[in-house]
Amino acid sequence: MNMPQNIGDTDRNIRFAAGAVIALWGLMTLNLLGLVGLVLIATAYFRSCPAYVPMNIDTTQK
Repeated sequence: MNMPQNIGDTDRNIRFAAGAVIALWGLMTLNLLGLVGLVLIATAYFRSCPAYVPMNIDTTQK
């Protein structure tokens, strides 16, 4: 399945930063909620957010 790229540069940078902070917090506190950070990093890397698709949100500037 080919997911559309719907994450722009600003959104991507925020997701990378927030994901890194949350993932590091999860590692430091040994909390499984830190996995949320990995999800944010993955969506930033692939530039696709499945939650944006049904809401027709696209932060790319075409």
